[in-house]
Amino acid sequence: MRTRPLKVALLGCGVVGSEVARIMTTHADDLAQRIGAPIELAGVAVRRPSKVREGIDPSLVTTDATALVKRGDIDVVVEVIGGIEPARTLITTAFEHGASVVSANKALLAQDGAALHAIADQHDKDLYYEAAVAGAIPLIRPLRESLAGDKVNRVLGIVNGTTNFILDKMDSTGAGYQEALDEATALGYAEADPTADVEGFDAAAKAAILAGIAFHSRVRLDDVYREGMTEVTAADFASAKNMGCTIKLLAICERAGDGGSVTARVHPAMIPLTHPLASVRGAYNAVFVESDASGQLMFYGPGAGGAPTASAVLGDLVAVCRNRLSGATGPGESAYAALPVSPMGDVVTRYHISLDVADKPGVLAQVATVFAEHGVSIDTVRQTGKDGEASLVVVTHRASDASLSGTVEALRKLDTVRGVASIMRVEGE
Repeated sequence: MRTRPLKVALLGCGVVGSEVARIMTTHADDLAQRIGAPIELAGVAVRRPSKVREGIDPSLVTTDATALVKRGDIDVVVEVIGGIEPARTLITTAFEHGASVVSANKALLAQDGAALHAIADQHDKDLYYEAAVAGAIPLIRPLRESLAGDKVNRVLGIVNGTTNFILDKMDSTGAGYQEALDEATALGYAEADPTADVEGFDAAAKAAILAGIAFHSRVRLDDVYREGMTEVTAADFASAKNMGCTIKLLAICERAGDGGSVTARVHPAMIPLTHPLASVRGAYNAVFVESDASGQLMFYGPGAGGAPTASAVLGDLVAVCRNRLSGATGPGESAYAALPVSPMGDVVTRYHISLDVADKPGVLAQVATVFAEHGVSIDTVRQTGKDGEASLVVVTHRASDASLSGTVEALRKLDTVRGVASIMRVEGE
């Protein structure tokens, strides 16, 4: 074993960063054996240096992150500060000054992953980011290494613990959205401003990363269709239960039927209770992968939190340090397929549409005619009503998003349709 330690710079020492530092210290001997050399925490860049950080030598703490990554003797930079800047500049500077990088920064990688990979390749350095997608769940490495000889066709997953906790509470207790969100906030699952989670921004960034790796094509955050879950109601869950389904906020990345393009999207969807993702409860994450040779695979576990995310960071750190010792680099960006990303209008799936209609003869025939005129085939219809008002629930066979949008627009113009109560996609079949 080499006795000279590999030096690690840590950018950020919050919930995740402090756990990374703790594990590096408490598991130092084991990590050294696994790597083939000891690792040394050479500096920790923070915004508030006066804060007491248990187990970290105060002499290592600095507010000058730029100076830290420019030192020249740093082997690996671990970036867990998040956001676009200064993280992007710091990572670029680290490559330029001889360090490889381990990051948990999903927003940056979804936006500028291709550019960062190019800079890493230019300087013959590693860029690893297992922790950016699903916390402790090994997902990126299986996709880009274990399944490198296979053809992945679809990635379907729950990749945000906050939203899954909220939807699970609504499903299991009958709580409304706000009530479930309040509980998630009280338990620390939701931030004071939960927008990034409940509006799907967090999941969309992860979908972009997953789609790029799974389909060997560049998929940016702007390519991902995003729809939040704030409009999901108790009535939607009641309708889902009538269909033998539940509701999840899903990240869905898939090849088109002809294989010539891909789609990436995030939105709430009904999913059959028989599907493995339907049983994912609380703040847990799970990702379902479908491929030609291996068939169906599911990866499940805690998708966030200090220790779980730090576990993924340390896994990458060990791999990068091993590469450093051998003078090699691991897999970089694989975008050779260069498949275009199709717009949401081209996506084909099933739909559940709930309409408020007049309770009188001929309404169902009018509605069915509109669906037929737009080429959308109806699977089932359920109608209930009294006192002149009724609810009409239509479940379609598979149809494109564009054709469904045209159907709904035409339905709104019918005098007998009082309103469209909800529209939800049905996935996982």
